[in-house]
Amino acid sequence: MFFKKEEIKNNNFLTKVCALLIHAAKIDENYTDKEEEIIKKTLKELGVEDKNISKTVEEAKIIEESSNQILDFTREVKNLPEEDKIKIVESLWSIIYSNNDADIYETNLMRRLAGLLYIDNKRMGDIKEKIKQNLK
Repeated sequence: MFFKKEEIKNNNFLTKVCALLIHAAKIDENYTDKEEEIIKKTLKELGVEDKNISKTVEEAKIIEESSNQILDFTREVKNLPEEDKIKIVESLWSIIYSNNDADIYETNLMRRLAGLLYIDNKRMGDIKEKIKQNLK
């Protein structure tokens, strides 16, 4: 668990983080069970109790479907401590590479997120390579 207790209590915050993860999973128009498992694992690491994970995912799906821009999901995330942002980015890359490949839409999303979350390109590339190596 890498968030402070007061952040965990803010379910709206966690739902938005989950919506961002779902958005990354759906951007290639192929939302898989494997991607959902990564999302649920990430939520657990964020401090969501097992009994609330499915509810958080369902609420996040609704938010993700009704939103037309990722700014809604990244606004609060960008103000997190660096290590927390990195954990979320690692989860995003894990979702993207869960099918062993990243398409143009997924890489474009991550490029945009790097800017929105204030993560430099080298750091983003290092995280991407770390995730790719872990999958081998």
